[in-house]
Amino acid sequence: MKAYVLISIITLFLSLSAFQSTIQADLKANTERLNEYLDQLRDHQPQIERVERERQARLERERQERERLEQGERERKASQQTELTGVRVAETTPEHTRIVFDLSGQAEHDLFTLVNPSRVIIDLKGVRKSAALGSINKTSLLSRIRSAVRTSNDLRIVLDLSGMVRPRGFMLQPNASNGHRLVIDLFATQLSPTPVVTPVDERHRKKKKILIAIDPGHGGRDSGAVGHKGTQEKDITLSLAKKLELIINATPGYLAVMTRESDHYIGLHKRVEKARKHRADLFVSLHFDAFESPNVEGASVHVLSENGAQLEAARWFADKNSSDLKSGISLDEKDERIASALLDLSQTATIQDSLELGSHVLKNLGKVGKLNKKQVQQADLVELRAPDMTSIYVNIGNLANPYAERRLRSPFVLGKVATAIFSGIEEHVKNPLGLDE
Repeated sequence: MKAYVLISIITLFLSLSAFQSTIQADLKANTERLNEYLDQLRDHQPQIERVERERQARLERERQERERLEQGERERKASQQTELTGVRVAETTPEHTRIVFDLSGQAEHDLFTLVNPSRVIIDLKGVRKSAALGSINKTSLLSRIRSAVRTSNDLRIVLDLSGMVRPRGFMLQPNASNGHRLVIDLFATQLSPTPVVTPVDERHRKKKKILIAIDPGHGGRDSGAVGHKGTQEKDITLSLAKKLELIINATPGYLAVMTRESDHYIGLHKRVEKARKHRADLFVSLHFDAFESPNVEGASVHVLSENGAQLEAARWFADKNSSDLKSGISLDEKDERIASALLDLSQTATIQDSLELGSHVLKNLGKVGKLNKKQVQQADLVELRAPDMTSIYVNIGNLANPYAERRLRSPFVLGKVATAIFSGIEEHVKNPLGLDE
């Protein structure tokens, strides 16, 4: 028995020795192959380094070429942009001042007035800012000229006035001695016993809080857009609106009012009427898109179009109960011609203020997500038709896009969106015209 055990132990020992020899042989062979591979790698190292240097050099050439092309495009656009080459101011009488803006080319312009204090606003499209605006002669009507770049291609000019004026603007074509010119005539006037008070002036005149009407789109039987995961627009707009309401009410100097606070249906005109009943300064309608193409993604902002304003003006005149606007214009105390002019001025100023607010909000939305439209759009939307209340229609994203739907269902993301919207509102309230003092 002892001999059997001894033989078994010897056999096991010999087997282990043979296994160990095999492992050692395999290890030696693998080590030799690894050394051969390292030798080959060292032999090819200069070639690898040369290929990498060539790749880096190619990337650098491509970067320089892109910069060259971008610089060329910027220079091309700059060369195509009209330049303001001079400003001339003349006072023909104490009741009349003429301002001539000399331009290097044709330019479109928008002209409107603001009061308290009295100002004339001129928007020149596609015109570069110029040092020519640095120093001007004061007149009995004109006290100062300010300017700022309104967008990347537009110039805003503000004429600070010493009293009420009736402005007139027109373009003159080049002649033998002068190039393109924009002529602004200022006529002293006391014709309007009830000045047109714009939304901006109304806010500055108030001593109370800025009141913002938040309008969560759809509700009740009107679900709005529906995403692939079943996300309903009416629910997500209400969630976003409540987050925006919390931010506004937590900020000193601001107060929010909701057009709806639960899942119930409210007609479009009723939403605007509720906001005006509370004498809201700003109206922010929240929505989500549902494009047929799921590839569309990003936010957009709309304000009222000129066609929508004309339709609403007709409705105001047709409705005897709507003769008094919040801005103080009493239409039933004036003949139809004067009333129409006053309402038109009020709507023009409201649309302009809405465009400014929309630009601020859109810029801040671009910081937290993609933009579907990089410029504020104009459309005939019922929610925007109040002639005396700055109003914007904010589309947050496309629920037909699966990624956007998943992202916009997140409370964290909705919180960021609400913060961005309020940041735009706050910027606008503090600097409505986007001007340097």
